[in-house]
Amino acid sequence: MSRTKKGTPPSYRKHSSGQAVVTLPLGDGKRKDILLGPHGSPESHAEYRRVLGEWEANDHHVPDAAAAAASDITMNELMVRYLDYAERYYLKDGAPTSEQATIRHALRFTKDLYGHTLAREFGPLALKAVREAMVKHPVVRRFKEKNPATGKAVWREKVLRRGLARRFINKQIGRIKRMFAWAVEEELLPVTLHQALLRVKGLKRGKDGAREKARIKPVPDAWVEAVLPLVPPSVRTMIEVQRLCGCRPQDVVQLRAIDIDMTGTVWEYRPPRYKTEHHNEDDNPDRERIVFIGPKAQALLKPFLTLNVTDYLFSPKRSEEARNADRREGRQSPRWPSHARHQESRRAKRPRAALRERYDVGSYRRAIRRACEKAGIPVWCPLQLRHSRGTEIRKRFGLEASQAVLGHSELGVTQVYAEVDRETARRVMGEIG
Repeated sequence: MSRTKKGTPPSYRKHSSGQAVVTLPLGDGKRKDILLGPHGSPESHAEYRRVLGEWEANDHHVPDAAAAAASDITMNELMVRYLDYAERYYLKDGAPTSEQATIRHALRFTKDLYGHTLAREFGPLALKAVREAMVKHPVVRRFKEKNPATGKAVWREKVLRRGLARRFINKQIGRIKRMFAWAVEEELLPVTLHQALLRVKGLKRGKDGAREKARIKPVPDAWVEAVLPLVPPSVRTMIEVQRLCGCRPQDVVQLRAIDIDMTGTVWEYRPPRYKTEHHNEDDNPDRERIVFIGPKAQALLKPFLTLNVTDYLFSPKRSEEARNADRREGRQSPRWPSHARHQESRRAKRPRAALRERYDVGSYRRAIRRACEKAGIPVWCPLQLRHSRGTEIRKRFGLEASQAVLGHSELGVTQVYAEVDRETARRVMGEIG
């Protein structure tokens, strides 16, 4: 963004889209970008002089004509601006969230079909065309394959399935609509355009030809028991704790003593980051996420508590240090006999990266996947442990108890029901957790 000295006119610059741009101050620290046409072209320089002349003649205010020119932008230009905004908005602790990549994926289909279309001409039919492209899009995986003739490895593509899943398509179309809502808020497009796009309904199950993805189901106990002997002790405990508490994988990997209230019979764990925290912008205590930890899960966690309450309970670094100490003293862990050989082979092939202070959801999921493949059972993911616990609680205690323990808000959004739900969760986890 251009920052000019007092008395210096805004400069002619190159925008990330390849267009020429001039940034006009609006006052109160606000600014507006005016796209001028292809960078370096005589037309863009002429447009720059016109916009600048009108701006100076209007006592350094953006004239209505220049403001209106901002709406004459293509879809490519609109998407560039929105992605700039998304990179600043979708952050947690200064790091980009997965929402940024998901937005780029949604806009990729729009770019391929309507990149050079004027944004104000993108209507409901265009949005439906983008949706249809998602329905037919092939999902491929790239892999290396040795060429028998040359002996060299070449990249190949294998089509895994045809079309994105219906529910995912509906979410991606919603993200495109959200971009137009942002454009209306920034006065780049008329509100009538966004209202028209809202009339495009989501795909219906079994009616629009979109692929259906199987819902996440509970994992059978036999599959969990088959995995437990084949994972590190820390991952084993994470699985058992998650299976008891019904928390999300994100919750269990960031467990710290400082975030657990241990004063009651049932411990209360408040994750510093959780999936729906952005819905609680006013920090309402009745809507914060609480994981209730019963006596069985407490017994599993106690050996992992350290003197430093800010330490993550499940740390790959500490797990490896303990394993190395056992090896030096001849006490190889019987629960993870193959891990040492795996690590030795890794050291022989390449230098080992520094171990992190805690697991993330990806490393937790990969550890389970490797164990499933080694045990010869279908691969399951840690989120299925949450579904298993929710299903069991619902059968034994009812729907309301299941929603209370899992932290769903459908029956507990008001302050009146929040305390009732928490008392139910404490009672349930005190008995079974």
